[in-house]
Amino acid sequence: MEPSVIGMYGFGAAVLLLILRVPIAYVLVSVASVCSFIAYAWRPGGNFTFFRGLRPALGLIESNAYDFIHSYPLSMIPLFIAAGHIAYHARITTDIYEAMRVWLARLPGGLAIASLFGCAGFAAITGSSLACASSMGRICVPEMIRFGYSKELATSSVAMGGTLGALIPPSVLFIVYGMFTEQSVSKLFLAGILPGILSLAGFILVVVIWTVVKPSAAPVAKDLHFTGKERARAAVKAWPALMLMTIIIGGIYGGLFTATEAAAISLAFALGFGVVSRRLTWKDFISSMQETAHQSAGLFFIAVGAKIFVSFVSLTGVTGVLVGAVAAAGFDNWTVLLCIVLLYVLLGMFLDPLGIMLLTLPFVIPLVESMNLDLIWFGVIVVKLLEVGLVTPPVGLNVFVIKSVISREIQVHTIFSGVIKFLIVDLIVVGLLLAFPIISLILPMSMS
Repeated sequence: MEPSVIGMYGFGAAVLLLILRVPIAYVLVSVASVCSFIAYAWRPGGNFTFFRGLRPALGLIESNAYDFIHSYPLSMIPLFIAAGHIAYHARITTDIYEAMRVWLARLPGGLAIASLFGCAGFAAITGSSLACASSMGRICVPEMIRFGYSKELATSSVAMGGTLGALIPPSVLFIVYGMFTEQSVSKLFLAGILPGILSLAGFILVVVIWTVVKPSAAPVAKDLHFTGKERARAAVKAWPALMLMTIIIGGIYGGLFTATEAAAISLAFALGFGVVSRRLTWKDFISSMQETAHQSAGLFFIAVGAKIFVSFVSLTGVTGVLVGAVAAAGFDNWTVLLCIVLLYVLLGMFLDPLGIMLLTLPFVIPLVESMNLDLIWFGVIVVKLLEVGLVTPPVGLNVFVIKSVISREIQVHTIFSGVIKFLIVDLIVVGLLLAFPIISLILPMSMS
């Protein structure tokens, strides 16, 4: 049996286990460990030599786990997670929504548009799509329904707004992608800004068209009256959130500090503001640290498993066989890219985004490199496609998150029926990013 065949068996086993809902960390570690042992132990004659296979396989696991956890850039993950939790408890993340709500509430679809802006602001601080959908869903959806918005529009707008957490920095997916492809996380953050703004603008356009075609879906909130002074006060209250965005995006773009340093500074700012403003209690701080430790440990376990899986794929040489097969078939770059896009869309219907990324990168990146394509640009494409997967049936994690935090009276199919309208915009954005790479690359290329 050729080592590359063992590699393909390993990939198939991993996909099967993920479909069966086995946690991704266990899948990656177990499949990579067992298949690495087999790859080391298998001799050309078809016999196993267990002593020869066990020690190298264990060495592979040990060295990868230690070297990866010892990586300095990995520290930005718990720092950004902690900053997001602190900002949430200090109510920094909701101030943007409150400001936009005050300014837009009396417009047709204004509360839905305010929710989208609030999600974008939340995403720019926390970097988590699921946290964004969960937190904003509790705040925005009940209010929209209270003012007579259709359940489809109220739930789907927040579900789609939550996906912006995958694209707008500081995205956890960009951090993981950068570490596994050895690309600059700072450049990936900048590359996601314009596509994120483009997606947000598209979602707002959908809301506007929806309310024009069907005014009853978003009646004007006539009971909400705000004076000019109240609007000014709401805008001023949003300054901590704007300052956090400036620290993360402006500091990186201006070359003042790296992404890891931006994570530390944003955490310090959020913590300082929470203490000085007395919005952050000791109980909130302890809860934030516990959640940070829990989420970081889970991500680290997954990342270590992925690193071992990458080494296993490299050991078997399956990527070389794959690149050679594509070259021999004579496919052009666009055909290969289209196949990759379809692969991510298909997997996104059944698997979670992080699992898809870590499972496919060892196979896809060598193909992209063989075509001499920019890995920063490709990273934006991958993350955008994973964002689409967050709301694509039948899994659609963001949809089920929204369902879990709102009234039981709203059915999942109601949310999905609204999401489909927004997915048209997502597909258009993917097409624009593929056709015009400059949309993603203009900010990284101009970075100081």
